[in-house]
Amino acid sequence: MGLINNINKAFDHRIRLGIMSILMVNEYADFKMLKELLDVTDGNLASHAKALEKEEYIKVEKSFIDRKPNTKYSATPLGRAAFKKHIEALEKLIGK
Repeated sequence: MGLINNINKAFDHRIRLGIMSILMVNEYADFKMLKELLDVTDGNLASHAKALEKEEYIKVEKSFIDRKPNTKYSATPLGRAAFKKHIEALEKLIGK
């Protein structure tokens, strides 16, 4: 029972897992980088990023580079801790 409790519903989709995995090993990633690495549509990426932002697991910074909008994402300390706990719970579950 205790193991399952640490599995976080916020990470129950492969795109969210992917976003967090990328942000755990990179200080930040922009929309284009995440989209290419995860091979997803704009809308799909935006909705999953919004869900993680709502949980305060990622921080979103919007700016302009050469007059083009740029959206940059980074994992928050809360998001990093929650993701680590989630991965540890999965590892325990599969007996790693």
